[in-house]
Amino acid sequence: MNTSYPNQKPGLLIAIIWMTLVSGIINLFWGFVASATALGTIIGVICLPITILPTILGIFEIIYAAKLLSTQPEPIKPSQSIAVFQILTAFLGNAFSMVVGILALIFYNDKSVRDYFSKLNGVQITTPDPMPTPPANIDPEPLPEISPAEPTVSEIPALETEAVPPVKPKRTRKVAGK
Repeated sequence: MNTSYPNQKPGLLIAIIWMTLVSGIINLFWGFVASATALGTIIGVICLPITILPTILGIFEIIYAAKLLSTQPEPIKPSQSIAVFQILTAFLGNAFSMVVGILALIFYNDKSVRDYFSKLNGVQITTPDPMPTPPANIDPEPLPEISPAEPTVSEIPALETEAVPPVKPKRTRKVAGK
């Protein structure tokens, strides 16, 4: 792989690019159809801004996919916001775009795709050093056993102000007939 420009795109990234491009085209037509349908009623005219949203998302999807498809790719980050908006189009009835958004979020977390975007943006990939393991031959010293000892007379606190009244012995009852 060339270090100046990553020429080899991972397969999952190519899948993201083509799915985003197709979803963008579908969202464009979806938005045009929804907007044309909404113009037919008075309530639809009020809801027109909502029906334009898939068209706007489609434009952004096509631009993003075109940037990733270019032979000289420019520094660009994974667009998780486009993927989230694709998922939200399910509220407008577009299930295909929702599936594309879910798959895009999953594919963005793949190591090869993350490495591609890191190299594309000129970010050095560093792996954290593994935690050092302690030597195996260190034996902990045993703790001394502590046995509970009876308190001595000097450790028992003396009551200086009050005298403890003597305890009365309990009376036992005699059972009649014996």
